[in-house]
Amino acid sequence: MTNFGISSDVSDTAATPRTISDRTLRAGIDALSGQRRGIRAFLPFAGPAVIASIAYTDPGNFATNIQAGAAFGYLLLWVVVLANAVAMLFQAMSAKLGIVTGSSLARLCREQFPPLLVWPMWAASEVAAMATDLAEFLGASIGISLLFGLGLLPSVIVTGIVTYALLLFQRHGFRPIELIVGGFVALIALAYLIELFIAPIDWRAFGYHAVVPQLAGPESVALAVGIVGATVMPHAIYLHSSLTSGRMPARTEEERRQVLRFSNREVVLALSVAGLVNMAMLAMAASAFHEGHPEVAEIGTAYHTLGPLLGGFAASVFLTSLIASGVSSSVVGTMAGQVIMQDFLRFSVPLWARRLITMIPAVIAVAVGVDVTRALVLSQIVLSLVLPVPLIAVIVLSARRDLMGNFVSTRGLTLLASAAALVVLLLNAAMLLQTAGIPLPFGDG
Repeated sequence: MTNFGISSDVSDTAATPRTISDRTLRAGIDALSGQRRGIRAFLPFAGPAVIASIAYTDPGNFATNIQAGAAFGYLLLWVVVLANAVAMLFQAMSAKLGIVTGSSLARLCREQFPPLLVWPMWAASEVAAMATDLAEFLGASIGISLLFGLGLLPSVIVTGIVTYALLLFQRHGFRPIELIVGGFVALIALAYLIELFIAPIDWRAFGYHAVVPQLAGPESVALAVGIVGATVMPHAIYLHSSLTSGRMPARTEEERRQVLRFSNREVVLALSVAGLVNMAMLAMAASAFHEGHPEVAEIGTAYHTLGPLLGGFAASVFLTSLIASGVSSSVVGTMAGQVIMQDFLRFSVPLWARRLITMIPAVIAVAVGVDVTRALVLSQIVLSLVLPVPLIAVIVLSARRDLMGNFVSTRGLTLLASAAALVVLLLNAAMLLQTAGIPLPFGDG
């Protein structure tokens, strides 16, 4: 099962670099052998967590953070912090599974769990992939529609064409798509850094609510669940293990430990950036909308309202970040959908077919006139409900010594991960109780 070897093809490629992916592989081997140090040793291993991090700044985050900030001010910032901490933990565990076993999480589930369990897991994961694509397609389409004055339906088609063109870079190895997505991440982060300078943030309230848990009634519970669903993404957990499996060959246990150290550093760095962007999104909405426009709940309304409040430049920066988020996260969502299908079922479809299939929910939503921002928030709630599936799978598989060997999770790590998964389950349960009309013990503070 566990594959720690290095194939002769990989060795030959690394010895005679021809593409940017080959050169990255060669640089990684040099780093593992001690020939590269410092940042030069780290860079060849950076990429998988950057790709995964785009899932944490997708249009679903825009929708939930705008609604949360407008309706409740800074109150739900602690949910963003908590969700990001959970995301770091599970992305690191997923990456570790891929590095140590040489297999993706989805493939390990298929091989290690009984078929009666695997089929429901796959079905739930496909639902998550569809909900993800819905959010990403709609977000990018809204941005393109606002920028070019197109209808939403044509904008959906444009989004599909652009993301398919970007996905074709996968033909050139792992590095080009990592660099492309990394560029989008940098653009989104820069956009929200600018927004923080423009918007008059209440930094005292920002700091207080980032660390003090509070809820304010049923709607805040639904938004808290939506934020978790938008931040801790099932498809990103599946994808990360696939991206790290076999990406950088480690020939000894010590080299595997080095790869893991680089991976953990990248997870902390990439997801810290994503977490700060999410906090900036919510803070910007709280600053701009909460006092005078708490009813702002749509991305389009937020864009049109930002101009008069903070100026046209702020609105343009917001729109730029939304388009970058939608396009790049749609690329990553398609990659994750491919992994989920082929590794759970041993079945793959051509890239164009997968892209076409995942466009259908967005096309239907736009065609029937669904409130697109509401659809974005609901998609994040769906993701949060599916989230326990990969979380529990990662915990169980990481604690298996027959799979992980000396890299098996410690009891402390397993308990910590289990506690994090329990928090997600409790939030989901609270949302379901609320939906059923059962009163929750949350006061106004």
